[in-house]
Amino acid sequence: MNGKIILGMMRIPRLNVSEAENLISCALDCNIDFLDNADIYGGGESETLLGKVFTNNKGLRQKVFLQSKCGIRKGFYDFSKEHIVESVEGSLRRMNTDCLDALLLHRPDALVDFKELNETFAYLYKSGKVKSFGVSNMNPYQMELFAKYVKLPVKYNQVQLSVVHSHMVAQGLYVNMSASESVDRAAGTLEYCRLKDIKVQAWSALMASWEDGSFIDNPKYPELNAKLLELAQKYGVSKSAVAIAWILRLPQAVMPIVGTTSTEHLKQLAAAQDVCLTREEWYALFLSAGHKLP
Repeated sequence: MNGKIILGMMRIPRLNVSEAENLISCALDCNIDFLDNADIYGGGESETLLGKVFTNNKGLRQKVFLQSKCGIRKGFYDFSKEHIVESVEGSLRRMNTDCLDALLLHRPDALVDFKELNETFAYLYKSGKVKSFGVSNMNPYQMELFAKYVKLPVKYNQVQLSVVHSHMVAQGLYVNMSASESVDRAAGTLEYCRLKDIKVQAWSALMASWEDGSFIDNPKYPELNAKLLELAQKYGVSKSAVAIAWILRLPQAVMPIVGTTSTEHLKQLAAAQDVCLTREEWYALFLSAGHKLP
């Protein structure tokens, strides 16, 4: 992989094959060669559509880093060997490829059998079906359990992170404080991933919350949008690109996931790769999003 940004596939079922081809071609032109999918996106349609794109464009599969996720089932999570292997084989079939560059376990399974999981990963790796493994939405203790029982390393952790939804960042600033911000909701996840060389992937990079949706041009976030506009004008990019640049400035080298299906919006977001916010600008955005410093 060469780029700093990941293109998310969750929304691509709204496109036809030609439109999906244009989107991925645009991504490659913008130095975005990492595609993130999941077996549940569109009930499998996201993977099926991507498979049609690969079929129509010989050699395209070799130009991208392909990731998918599994483990979420209707009403429960499932890290059993039977389900993971079945999910991976289904993903490979739908996407018309022989292997995944990365497989992530989508949500923690409280009933995980780590010895069985070790066997599962070993089988998928030795068979050539998966080249590397990661997790999603997991804390350091969960990843430590992986490290104890699973021989193949966890290389990625995909978590929700934006300038608004950034309690993982705020937690590191409020150590040993009595303020409400010091309540531990992050368990040192960012620091742990940096310590263990686990690459962090940020989903919902432009989202405030499920209730509020995107914070871009959202009247609930006037101070943030004013600061985004100020910096967008300074750097000659969109406000969305500045918000992505805020994530890219983190020392953990976090990779934001952008889920747009618009080539024009994708080009705007890709411009964030060339923006390096100053320390003062980064903190100003953090504060304008409603956070405080102790």
